[in-house]
Amino acid sequence: MKKITAIICVIFAFVMVMALPVGASAPYQTYTYSINGLALYSPDAYTPAKSVDSAYMGLDVAISNPSDIEVDDEMNVYIADTDNNRIVVLDRYYKLKFIISNFVNDQGVPDNLSAPQGVFITSDKVVGTEKVEGKIYVCDTNANRILTFDRDGNFLSVIPQPESELFDEGAVYKPVAVAVDPYDRLYVVSSTTYQGIIVMTDTGAFTGFIGAQKVTISAWDQIWRRFQTDEQRALSQSYVSTEFNNVTISGDFIYVTTSSIDDSKVQSSLKSKSGDYAPVKMLNAAGEEIMRRNGFFAPSGEIDITKTKVSDTISGVSVIVDAAVGPEKTWSIIDQKRSKVFTYDFDGNLLFAFGDTGRQLGNISSKGLAGVVYQGDNMLLLDKTAKSFTVYERTEYGDILINALKNQNERRYDKAIDDWMEILKRNSNFDTAYIGIGNALYRSNQLEEALEYYEAAYDTSNYSVAYKDLRKEWLSKFILLIPVFVIVVCFACSKFLKYAKKVNKRVATSGEKKTYGQELIYVFHLIFHPFDGFWDLKHEKRGSFRAAITILGMTIVAFYYQAIGQGYLLNPQGAYSSLFAVILSVCAPLALWVIANWCLTTLFDGEGSFKDIFIATCYSLMPMVLILIPCTIASNFLVTEELDILSVITTFAFIWTGILIFFGMMITHDYSMGKNVLTSLGTILGMVCIMFIALLFSTLLGKLVSFVTNIVTELQFRM
Repeated sequence: MKKITAIICVIFAFVMVMALPVGASAPYQTYTYSINGLALYSPDAYTPAKSVDSAYMGLDVAISNPSDIEVDDEMNVYIADTDNNRIVVLDRYYKLKFIISNFVNDQGVPDNLSAPQGVFITSDKVVGTEKVEGKIYVCDTNANRILTFDRDGNFLSVIPQPESELFDEGAVYKPVAVAVDPYDRLYVVSSTTYQGIIVMTDTGAFTGFIGAQKVTISAWDQIWRRFQTDEQRALSQSYVSTEFNNVTISGDFIYVTTSSIDDSKVQSSLKSKSGDYAPVKMLNAAGEEIMRRNGFFAPSGEIDITKTKVSDTISGVSVIVDAAVGPEKTWSIIDQKRSKVFTYDFDGNLLFAFGDTGRQLGNISSKGLAGVVYQGDNMLLLDKTAKSFTVYERTEYGDILINALKNQNERRYDKAIDDWMEILKRNSNFDTAYIGIGNALYRSNQLEEALEYYEAAYDTSNYSVAYKDLRKEWLSKFILLIPVFVIVVCFACSKFLKYAKKVNKRVATSGEKKTYGQELIYVFHLIFHPFDGFWDLKHEKRGSFRAAITILGMTIVAFYYQAIGQGYLLNPQGAYSSLFAVILSVCAPLALWVIANWCLTTLFDGEGSFKDIFIATCYSLMPMVLILIPCTIASNFLVTEELDILSVITTFAFIWTGILIFFGMMITHDYSMGKNVLTSLGTILGMVCIMFIALLFSTLLGKLVSFVTNIVTELQFRM
């Protein structure tokens, strides 16, 4: 009986435990992205704590279509309740403090808000010896004005519509978002203004536009516009810069967002990291785009834009509608399409992304996410569809992450390393932690150790900087050996070329049968003297098929070495091609060229045989061997800004080889310059035709094999 009772108690306890809510589990998955664009799951940085609706706030009339949410320096919360024509002000515990709705304006006339969509709060400050109290700035959207109130909600002034000849004729001023810098300059987003962010003084004096989005016009559109009337040009929106939808500010940094850029342009900017078509930008006071985009992808929200859910399909780039500045120079943007938050550090590295649509605590209604703001250690997300906002508390993992950034910003590198190490214990896939450790080690002058962590995170930018300093140390140690090494290499090359010249000259006059070594060394005369070189190659039999095969093999080796031996900065992921792939990539174009050229020149009185064409083409490949191998070796000792020089040298190798092939064919077939140009173009066209025929033949052969296989299978079943 006691055993049965014990078993029942255990079962009952198990059921009760399973029925308990899991408080630490969020209804979404937090993640970052790898360099390949794959989601890497990570611990939650924020978890939902509570949902604050109108009843919780203590409102008699529920909020309707809230458009903006802000927090002041005293942790009070401000909500732009658009449809109810009011600003709702809550205390730090999200209880109603007061409402801004009706007021007496500066003309002494009763007035009221009309569909306000934006709010911004400034803090108290000291100017000289005078204390200036903070203000509440409200975008009174439908009234086409900005209003200011004191921190108790008392009306102060009307900032009227700015006037300037730079505004389009008949333009409507509809402020939807505003940010104010420490010098009382206003940065205003007008929903109908395409010239950029409106900059004005606190009295309404227009200063200018900043941050206008880039517009590109295709060549066809430029031609077409010449035939359009002025009215047609005015109606054509494709030539108009995109408008912004929100703005926020932190010190001298202005974050602006937009959701109306073409998807294809945003997608291309993800990898290029260009700010021209970015949905979020960071501007300075002069309007210059200064955002750092050092992460794997530019900060633009979702990377996997073709992701398919079990119950829904959400594709396309993120719809960014707001940005918020967090602790330690972190900042977040929200994707209204996916109801997600993406948080980055100051260098543009993705720290974490989280969120999802749904009705659980922590999820946001579909397309309901309207605003994001930080309240100390908490994050508030405004859900305009649910008419509420959700409070997210920072987790232990988030605390360690912020503390690591804080120690890094305050140059306490030893402590920063400890924090980053602690993060890696919880999330070994977090590349930003490796970068953080690398930065701390670099600033502690532990360069070799820093390189290892940068390499682990594929951070080529910081790797290049650290390697440059390490290279300086090496150069300082071996400063006397470097010129000796250069002199020895130059002397050896000079001696070898003189030897080759001497051998080639002796062979040209000896009349004896050429040895394999003499046939091979002749290439060093041919590449520098192509006209007489190719003539002697054919008519004096200075080359041979076996030497040509050798040069072809050396070319394959050069390309294979380039594939496996490039420096880290050129190949951070360690990708490489197999030997078979390299052989195919070298031999296939060579075979196509030789076959197509032989087929064509046979019809047009070419004097070169198939063998002559093959030998001349192979001998022309020698510059690739001479340049690619040294360039591959050099790539292991160069930094990022020097790689362009390497690219130019490599391009020169291809150009040199192309010139040799061109003149080699001209002399081999005894063509004029013009005829050789036409023949070369015809050869390229012939290569395309051969590839098409080969593809067609392989397809037909595959279908034939499939047909025969099906017949055999059918006969086997019937028998």
